[in-house]
Amino acid sequence: MNIINKPQNFPEIITLCGSTRFKKEYLDVMKKLSLKGRIVLSVGLWNHADNEKITEEQKKNVDELHLRKIDLSDSIYVINVNKYIGESTRNEIEYAKKTGKKIYYHEAIK
Repeated sequence: MNIINKPQNFPEIITLCGSTRFKKEYLDVMKKLSLKGRIVLSVGLWNHADNEKITEEQKKNVDELHLRKIDLSDSIYVINVNKYIGESTRNEIEYAKKTGKKIYYHEAIK
């Protein structure tokens, strides 16, 4: 599902997914993809990396917003440092598969 009509030759839109403990890797990937001409959507906060506490309701809302970012995207890029993929990221991967998005992985998976 792509909810926006993009003009021909519009840059690929990629949503970054992964644990927010990997802030440095997110920023590195965001930079690399941007320099390659991609539009990059990322997380709204670094609650794990910054040790920021959020409520369950806030977590639910942030997770829902991230799915909407995936809706806007052509693909997702999974930041799976040391092959780590948590529950939220697994849900995002499954959602991306169901909605026909391309999936790229930072580290190869089996």
